[in-house]
Amino acid sequence: MTKIRAAITGIHAWVPEDVLTNSDLEKMVDTTDDWIITRTGIKERHILKEGKGTSDMGVEAVKGLLKKTGTNPDEIDLLICATVTPDMQFPATANLICDKAGIKNAFSYDMNAACSTFIYALVTASKYVESGEYKKVVVVGADKMSSIVDYTDRATCVIFGDGAGAVLLEPTKDEEGVMDHRFYSDGSGWIHLHQKAGGSLKPASHATVDAREHFIYQEGQPVFKFAVTRMADVAAEIMERNNLKSEDVAWLVPHQANLRIIEATAKRMGVGKEKVMINIQRYGNTTNGTIPICLYEWENQLKKGDNVVLAAFGGGFTWGSVYLKWAYDAKNQK
Repeated sequence: MTKIRAAITGIHAWVPEDVLTNSDLEKMVDTTDDWIITRTGIKERHILKEGKGTSDMGVEAVKGLLKKTGTNPDEIDLLICATVTPDMQFPATANLICDKAGIKNAFSYDMNAACSTFIYALVTASKYVESGEYKKVVVVGADKMSSIVDYTDRATCVIFGDGAGAVLLEPTKDEEGVMDHRFYSDGSGWIHLHQKAGGSLKPASHATVDAREHFIYQEGQPVFKFAVTRMADVAAEIMERNNLKSEDVAWLVPHQANLRIIEATAKRMGVGKEKVMINIQRYGNTTNGTIPICLYEWENQLKKGDNVVLAAFGGGFTWGSVYLKWAYDAKNQK
């Protein structure tokens, strides 16, 4: 019996119009444009206005996706939202996106594995499609990181931006779509990258707010060392598992956390810079928005049958890689 696979058949992304440049940050904290670019590769990032949440970005990506693929909202069977910045503790941001996009016949939920969530959610969604029961599944990667960034902390405030992307998965019997994945986690890494307060362990209080414990806490060096090694290793592993040589890989799509981590991953894979999707300089780290935003921006260069490797690393620690065979030429999209 022919195996059913889940193929990406469309993608769309959206970022807020307001831009926060390195020059702007120089006026807010003790930093410089050169310091930021040298250590991260970031020049600017997009910031969502106050009073708007992650769902507001996610729904823009979803509406654009449905329009460009000619998909009726009623046709969607499932929507998964990958996010670390939900609009609220509950209901799920995925529920809010569905309501705002007019998606009435789907069930929906959120996933959270820090910056690795989008690829985790992509593979999770693919299993629903592979079951044969679900025909159209949407995966959204969206984060309003500015809502948990401390703009008095120069080590973290320069890194993050806001943005969203969404993909449509549909079944195919061809040798394309989600082909393989390798995922890992190491819970002992939580101490180096987390949000101290706001959860059940340490609920919000006057004391936690005064102590500025509702923002990102990151120990840069341990995170950097771990990320460089693990993201590069897992990307190389996915190639080895599928007998892919560097010349077989059309594109590496890395999580946009740090330019040096991206370069180390490409080097480990033997992939030249011309095959690496990099837009960190314009958006910063949008967490779960990074990979779908890259795919959206490079969509017109992707060709049916291209071997594409996705790789990510996030707090937790979580990390992984996905091997895709691209399923369509953008110019031929329905």
